[in-house]
Amino acid sequence: MSRPTLFFLVKIGLLFVFLLTCFATVSAQPCHLKVNQLGNAPELLGFRLGMTFDEVKARVPKVRFGHTDHTGVSKTSISPNYDPGFDHTGFADVRTVSFEFLDGKLSSLWIGYESSFKWPTIDEFVEGISKSFALPTAWSLKRGSRELRCDGITLFVSMIAGGPSFRVTDDAAEETIANRREREANAAEVVIGDKSSRLYYPAGCGALEVVAAVDRISFKDKEEAEKAGYKLAKSCE
Repeated sequence: MSRPTLFFLVKIGLLFVFLLTCFATVSAQPCHLKVNQLGNAPELLGFRLGMTFDEVKARVPKVRFGHTDHTGVSKTSISPNYDPGFDHTGFADVRTVSFEFLDGKLSSLWIGYESSFKWPTIDEFVEGISKSFALPTAWSLKRGSRELRCDGITLFVSMIAGGPSFRVTDDAAEETIANRREREANAAEVVIGDKSSRLYYPAGCGALEVVAAVDRISFKDKEEAEKAGYKLAKSCE
């Protein structure tokens, strides 16, 4: 191989490496969008994370909120396209909107669009919403859908019933919910034994109230209590 040809091939190789590095840098560009920076993009229909019940109701007077459970979570949804009495102003091509609140504040927003929406496919939706929010375009592929993790929020795009859907989630709120549910599950497994009677009581059993504090012993679950020779109190069966 002649020297000029070798020199040319080396230059081509270096150029290829340079372009590949540039592409990787762009692809790996992180998303720094925060919860309070979502703005008023029309695709969010006037909703934003952190809204209170009253603020959501001011936007949609017909909305009815569900019961708030013991972890502080309340869920509800509206279906503009299926409710003939619904004011469709500002809800064009919207099939369903689902809300999840934590401690009275909107922590997750899911919007399902019809197939007639301006961005009918996942790729078109990701491209459009990325421009609307000035987001990086390198979304992760997740089970045929797309996901983008930002600074405290996660954006998720998928196809449901022939149309695109978009979910925005407050990561801190999701972590709080998970921690509360884990603590609840752990607490539910704990049982209390009565050292004098050798009986054990699930933590939620009302009969436990008659057991004196000095006679109580804790077990991580009923299996541990039974291995120690304790039996379930009949009043808790």
